[in-house]
This record gives sequence, C-alpha cells and structure tokens, in this order.
Amino acid sequence: MELVKIIRIETNLTEGTFGVMTINGVAACLTLEPYSRDNVSNISCIPTGQYICKKYSSKKYPNTFEVTGVQGRSHILFHAGNIDENTAGCILLGSEFGMLGDEQAILESGKAFKRFMEHFKNTQQFKLTIVEEY
Repeated sequence: MELVKIIRIETNLTEGTFGVMTINGVAACLTLEPYSRDNVSNISCIPTGQYICKKYSSKKYPNTFEVTGVQGRSHILFHAGNIDENTAGCILLGSEFGMLGDEQAILESGKAFKRFMEHFKNTQQFKLTIVEEY
C-alpha cells in the first residue's frame, strides 16, 4: 500500500489550511483544507492522524476518494478547487500556491486532481497520514 501523507504547513482563519501531499516520500501536489473549527462537518479540516481513503463516486463527484474513519464526519472528499470557500470540509488539490483576487489559493487544481486520480487509477483504497509542521 502506498504511503500518502499531508504535511500541513500553514493555517489562518480566513484563507484555510495549506499543505503538501507526498506519495511514498515524494512531493505530489499541494493541498487546501478549511482551518480547524474543532472537526465540525463541512467547515473544518479533519484532525491530524491516520485514515483510510476509499474510492468514491456520486453524481457530483463521479471519480474520487473519500477519507473514512473521521469521527462524526462523512463525505470528506478529494476534489478540485482553489480557495477555502471551495472546500466544504474536503481536501482540495493544486499544483502551486498563489493568489486569486485578494485570497491566498492553490492553483492549477484541475490538473493536480487529474494527476492524483491517474496515479491511483488502479487503487481501491490507501492509507492517509495527516501531520502539522507549523
């Protein structure tokens, strides 16, 4: 099983929690989650720890992964998006840090998400570790 880790490197109350995702120790993409609001569904990043991510599909998100095992939460998905407002409690993937208007953002999200899904195209689940280094 591949070793997937999100290393959170910055958080602030208005623009979210930014990080770097590594796969088997190699930087793969950037991440953006909401800032911590005590694990409240749809508006908070998830607590640090280890989780199992499973292949997920719905009408709105037809091909992604869901982070499972988060106490009191469900439907935490990986998807494209650029700013905190796009997260809905999920994990956004991007290729570079930047600005959209006046907001700190992750950019080239669609491309990063596509690469992520291509990497895991033959995978049904993987273990995710989330740590903070700020």
